[in-house]
Amino acid sequence: MLVDGIGELVTNDGGEGDPLGVRRDAALLIEDGQVAWIGSARDAPAADRRIDAGGAAVLPGFVDSHAHLVFAGDRAAEFAARMAGEPYTGGGIRTTVGATRAASDGELRATVARLRGEAMRQGTTTIEIKSGYGLTVADEARSLRIAAEFTEHTTFLGAHVVPPEYADRPDDYVGLVCGPMLAAAAPYARWIDVFCERGAFDADHARAILACGQAVGLGVRVHANQLGPGPGVQLGVELGAASVDHCTHLSDADIDVLASTGTTWVSGFEPTTVATLLPGAEFSTRSPYPDARRLLDAGATVALATDCNPGSSYTSSMPFCIALAVREMRMTPAEAVWAATAGGAAALRRTDVGRLARGARADLIILDAPSHLHLAYRPGVPLIRQVLHNGVPQCPQ
Repeated sequence: MLVDGIGELVTNDGGEGDPLGVRRDAALLIEDGQVAWIGSARDAPAADRRIDAGGAAVLPGFVDSHAHLVFAGDRAAEFAARMAGEPYTGGGIRTTVGATRAASDGELRATVARLRGEAMRQGTTTIEIKSGYGLTVADEARSLRIAAEFTEHTTFLGAHVVPPEYADRPDDYVGLVCGPMLAAAAPYARWIDVFCERGAFDADHARAILACGQAVGLGVRVHANQLGPGPGVQLGVELGAASVDHCTHLSDADIDVLASTGTTWVSGFEPTTVATLLPGAEFSTRSPYPDARRLLDAGATVALATDCNPGSSYTSSMPFCIALAVREMRMTPAEAVWAATAGGAAALRRTDVGRLARGARADLIILDAPSHLHLAYRPGVPLIRQVLHNGVPQCPQ
């Protein structure tokens, strides 16, 4: 399949000073689900099929590296209360835990399918899905089993909060997470995550849980520094986490340690610890936004993700997060687009998505706009005209 008539092609394969690697009047050829050729439209090879972009911008598919899609229930009333002035404390997670435990497999699967389809229509071709709303051995395992039907990036988040039945025995719950729960969850998981925050898990408990996950071959991710300053960022870097997520309240030392891991994937694709920012959570909780400018100016690698969940960020829209990052977090449109594509790929330690280059997976989006700038310039407008995943056009659902 040949895609031509491209007015602006964002490849994310440029050099220093040109992170988006923008090409004009370009074309690309897709074979067997991969990008086989990129070049000038006048030099395009023959192909069996053709998509004419009509002068529109073509970008890599978005990579959403932080989402909580396996849940049941609704927390709209909690959102309304926050908009009326109540602070966000994370306590509503337990409400979703109760509803999720009571739901059938079919109900949970239907929710994931609905949200995955919703995200795809908005250009998200790669997504990570966490557990964390079951918090029993059986419920965490089934959450991950269902998530694995929709993505290869599944994350065991048994350490989301301490459930009510263990409220007075947090050490016992950590033992459960590290023992029977991890054993049941690991066959369906690629990553392990901990909510390292006041009211959830302290540094000692988080370190123990993450180390147990590493011991069985899971990669590390950390919810860090969302509700206030804390040890999460430092712990994540110490353990070689692929990503520390939220990063709302960062000290100079946190910024420095993130920057010390590298500005992006360097020669040989050595991994960095990515700072994944989730502006949908700040929007939905009326909390201060992270200062992406501090991170970027220091040389840290930044990703954007939706944090899609029923309580604190019920959005599946990466374009919305791009617009928020530009308006509220001092990112340029180019930086935000890179963070939502290549940055997300780095947070998942993937080199075949989030970019358009020979050999990359043919995940791309065609905008109903001439430039990537319109993703921030026209917030709230449905600009995703077409999505190709593994080279296959995706039909609206």
